[in-house]
This record gives sequence, structure tokens and C-alpha cells, in this order.
Amino acid sequence: MAASPTETNIYTPHQRFLLLIVALVLLGVLALFGLLSYLTAFLGAGILYVVFRPWFTALVHKRGWNRTLVTVLLLVFAVVVLVIPFFALTSLLIDRIQTLAKNTDQILLVVQRIERKVGMQVTEEANVRQLLQQGAARVSQWIPTLASSVLNVIVVVGLMLFTLYYLFMQEEAFLAGLHRYLPFREKTLNELSDSLRNNVNANVLGQALVALVQGLLTGLTLWIFKVPDPLFWTLVAFFMAFIPVLGTPLVWGPAALYQFAQGQTTQGIGILVVGLVVIINADNVLRIWLAKGMGNIHPWITLVGLTLGVEIFGIVGLVMGPLLLSYFIVLMQVFARENRARSHVSNAAADTLKRLAATEEQ
Repeated sequence: MAASPTETNIYTPHQRFLLLIVALVLLGVLALFGLLSYLTAFLGAGILYVVFRPWFTALVHKRGWNRTLVTVLLLVFAVVVLVIPFFALTSLLIDRIQTLAKNTDQILLVVQRIERKVGMQVTEEANVRQLLQQGAARVSQWIPTLASSVLNVIVVVGLMLFTLYYLFMQEEAFLAGLHRYLPFREKTLNELSDSLRNNVNANVLGQALVALVQGLLTGLTLWIFKVPDPLFWTLVAFFMAFIPVLGTPLVWGPAALYQFAQGQTTQGIGILVVGLVVIINADNVLRIWLAKGMGNIHPWITLVGLTLGVEIFGIVGLVMGPLLLSYFIVLMQVFARENRARSHVSNAAADTLKRLAATEEQ
């Protein structure tokens, strides 16, 4: 019986290692490209995981409640309290903005009255109509309910909840995987974890609370001073309040101009006084108070992060943008610290070698 020829591999161990890395990178890129349309679902699941994890830990790990029961209750809470109201409010908001964009005659009339009050013409009718239509189209791109089909929205929300379910059900394996595969030391992982928690608290819980208070104050002010449709403008103020400094003034400022244009000078002055004295200061006081307990996030990071995040991720970018920018800054600090430590070790080793060399010469 003839012996079978010995099979040999044409690659060296080093080449096989490099090819394995290339294969892993290519497969990872393909997987990321395939799931890019649903990236919002995974980001949303991660954000909700950070928000709900203290509750999960308190009920499951401290009080010994059933893990599955607590996970299901958290998912139901997320759907009833967060998901359904969010999509309902955003849909209502965009529908109203599109309606205003299609019926620009009333807005043009107000603009013309303001121009007559000022005594100069700064706009043309065609420009105003084009600006309104572009604004409506731009906002529509930010909101998943209009940027995607209904089926896609259902898939995104379902995938988000499915991912969140397994994050809680297999929490230990998930955290162990992060420690195993992320290229960071334990100290760096803890620092990144603290940064994630602070950013989510500041930009989800804290920012949502600030936006809610400012939106309600703005809506109440417009209702007191008889601005039409105050409930709609409350919703607008809530979303605009996520933008630092410029937020609610973009709502109550034009409302005051509207009242001036209607000849209601007292009401216009009242809106300006309440906006400048109460609403803006409420924003400052709340942000200072929240910064102490929910993570001290600089307004510059929030503003630039919002611009970056909304452009990339849509409405979820209100949270992900500041988070990514903050993570970039944290990683730069980690790199600087590691580089200093490496230089210190290298200098110490060089000094030791010099001393040994001097000792041998003696």
C-alpha cells in the first residue's frame, strides 16, 4: 500500500497570523456594513442598558429578584414610557412642521408685518418659502419615523429591545467579553466606563430633564401671553432645548416678534422678560445642579457633539454625538498618560543601563 504524500501548508506561521488578522478585519467590516442601517438600534440598546443598569443591579443582584422578570419589566417600561411617547411626539412635531411649510402664507404675512415695523425689507417671499421647505426636509431626515418606512422603524425598535434583553440576560458574559477583547488596561476600562455613565446621565437623563422643564416653561409662557397653538410650540421648545444656549430662545424669541407684529406690544415684552429672566436662568441653574450629580460635561462638548451626532446618527445623535466626542477626549488623555508612563519607564531603563555600564568600567 503506497504511503499518502505528506500535506504541507504553503504559508509560514507569521504569514498565517497576518492572514488571520486580515480575514477578521474583512469579516468585521462586512458585518458592520451590513448592519449599518440598524446601527441606531444597537446604540439605543447600549444607552438604555446604561440607564437601566442601576435598577437591574438593585433588583437582581441586591434583592435577588428573578432576572427574566426584571428584564421583561424593564423592556415594557422602555416601550410604554420612552419608545411610544417619543415616536408619537416626533411624528406629531414633523407633521405640523410639514403642514406649516406647505402653508406659508400666514408665516409670510407675519414676516412682512415685522418688516413694516422695522422699516426695512430683509427677505423675499421666494426665499422664505424655500427656507421653510428646506427646514422641513432637513428635520425630516433627522427623525426615524419619516426618514424610514414604518416596517424599518418596527425592525429597529424590535432589534433594540432584543439586544437590550440579551445585554441583561447575559450581562456577565457581555462584561467579560469587553474586558477580554478591548485593547485597554483595567484602569483605562474603568475610566471609559465612568465617562460613559457620566455622558449618558448628562445627555439622556439630565438633558431630557432640562429640555422638559424649559419646554413646559416656554409653552406656559406662550399660553399666558396668548400665542396661538402653545401645545405645538411646547413640543418644539422641548426638542430645541437640547441645543445649548440657542435652544428655547429660537421659540420664544420669534413668538415675541409675532406678538409685536400683531400690535400686542405688552404681550411681546412679557414673553421677552419671562424668556430672559426665567427660562434662560432655569436652564443655567438646572445645568449647574445636574453637573454635580450627573457628570460635568462642558457645553462646548455638548454643542459640537450635537452637530456631529445628528449629522451621522439622526435623532439618536443627540446622545451619541457628545458621547463620541467625550470618548475621543478621554482616549487622548489616556494616550498622553500612557505615553508619559512609557517615556518614564524608558528613561529609567536607560539610566539603569548607564549606571551598570559605569560600574563595569570601574
